[in-house]
Amino acid sequence: MEFANHIILITAALITFSIFAGVLSTRIGAPLLLVFLAFGMLAGEDGFGGIRFQDFRLAYLTGSLALAVILFDGGLRTTREQFSQGLSPAILLATVGVAVTAAIAGAAAHAVLGYNWIEALLIGAIVGPTDAAAVFMLLHLRGLRLKPRVGSALEVESGLNDPMSIFMTLALVGLAAHGVPKGGWGDVALQLVFDFLWQMGGGILFGLIGGQIVLRAVNRLRFSAGIYPIFAGALALVVFAAAQTVEASGFLAIYLVGTTLGNNPHRATAEISRFSDGLSWLAQIGMFLMMGLLVTPSKLVPILLPSLAIAAALILVARPVAVFLSLLPFKYTGGEKSFISWVGLRGAVPIFLGTIPVLEHVRHAQTIFGIAFVVVIASLVVQGWTISPAAKLTEVELPPRPEARARVELDLPTGAGKTVVAYTVDPMSIIARRRMARMPLPPGTEFISLMREGQVRNTLPSDGIKAGDVVMLLTDSDALSQLDRLFAARKSRSRARDIGPVDFKLDAGANAGTVADMYGFQVTPHERDHTLASLMHARLGRDIEEGQRIRAGTVELVALSIGEEGSPRKVGLDLDPPPPQSTTTLIRLRLAEIKRSVTELFLS
Repeated sequence: MEFANHIILITAALITFSIFAGVLSTRIGAPLLLVFLAFGMLAGEDGFGGIRFQDFRLAYLTGSLALAVILFDGGLRTTREQFSQGLSPAILLATVGVAVTAAIAGAAAHAVLGYNWIEALLIGAIVGPTDAAAVFMLLHLRGLRLKPRVGSALEVESGLNDPMSIFMTLALVGLAAHGVPKGGWGDVALQLVFDFLWQMGGGILFGLIGGQIVLRAVNRLRFSAGIYPIFAGALALVVFAAAQTVEASGFLAIYLVGTTLGNNPHRATAEISRFSDGLSWLAQIGMFLMMGLLVTPSKLVPILLPSLAIAAALILVARPVAVFLSLLPFKYTGGEKSFISWVGLRGAVPIFLGTIPVLEHVRHAQTIFGIAFVVVIASLVVQGWTISPAAKLTEVELPPRPEARARVELDLPTGAGKTVVAYTVDPMSIIARRRMARMPLPPGTEFISLMREGQVRNTLPSDGIKAGDVVMLLTDSDALSQLDRLFAARKSRSRARDIGPVDFKLDAGANAGTVADMYGFQVTPHERDHTLASLMHARLGRDIEEGQRIRAGTVELVALSIGEEGSPRKVGLDLDPPPPQSTTTLIRLRLAEIKRSVTELFLS
């Protein structure tokens, strides 16, 4: 009994102190995951804690469970728009990209360590994947807002590339531990192809079917609110375990279960999201602490230099080559490719994969595990610490969206697909500053009531909305980000080179006069009969490029997407655009555009 109490005390203390250390670390910009990992090392055999922990089987079991929970939460937070926008490049990055990364990193390991090719490629496969926990956490925790297609590709890739890396690692561990079968390399290649197709195809099958089962079960069964997140998480883990049992990819399956549940209306949306977020944090902290405890730092000293050489080859050569090759079919700029290359963050997954050779008694297994650990540390220090400067340097960062200071949500019963939100109007918000008598709401959003000085009103007051008013609305969950931009404080901002923020997305075929009346801006009398697309053509000419803007009174219309004939399909409405620029500024920006074009020409 005393032993059990000690275990509980040590575990709780490690998690608590890790969180405190993480809070302090953010003040100096240190990657939070690095702090958890370092804290585990300090608590280990060579550190102040002196805890001896070498149970690789427990670490593998815990790591599998933690990674499944992290991928489920990542799936919940991947929107349908992100998934559709980033899926094609992410698939190539997660398959071709991982294979190329592993091959180049393996060649570096072969050159540095002198291991045979199977063992060297095994090292490449282990350190090859980007880490879902690292990417999800570092991008969102830093508050970075990236170009949509860049952020989507990174997040979807980090959720999809683990199955490929696990497949490669298991295949190479089998060859390293048992040698090439009697049938020779031809039989090996054929078997690997069948195994790959089954793991990926089976993972997709289990994920899609399992996602629908979880969604329907959550919608049809009635529990108290606190049971829903536990029930949904447990069912998702059942799908994960079932896929793993038949040797399909459970990690791919549970990620798809998360995306299915996160992109469809269901009971207790807020409860499931909050619970999953907290559980994911606990899984990440526990996973990094345990992986830190597994390592004895003094044993890493002999392999430190070769490990750093492999890390350098991975960060500076393998990942960039893999990204540039994988993204050739897509129209990414040189800066976008460079940023995606740099954010190939390694986290707990390579360390987790490094436990597999130890469990299978592969030659040099302890060294391979140590190399994976050093590579992860190097990646978190070098790449994790420089994400924000890299985003600015490569010009993929967009201005941050304003966040509502006070927003309260109330989930409605399943099937409605709606949520009730209440906003306290910020004095620096667009709504308060423009004193609109008619509130410009996203499609599908309805006004319910307004509270001012303790009095509830069911209609909008004639003097407009004022700071401090509490406005209650019925809306779609997808419209929350647009409402945040209306009701939250809007800081002054300069013009971004790219599309930048817009407050509403409109169909380009909408009537310009109707839109002007609805959102409170002016167009000339002869322009009222134009569609938004023809209005932009009249102002800009025949060929319109994505991101181009026109001024319409106090707002700007932005071409968000362009059809095959060069005509806008979607038009954004920016209610609070930056002031018009001087001629000098425009010339300076044009020269910067020319410089960027020349640079991209040489980078491509």
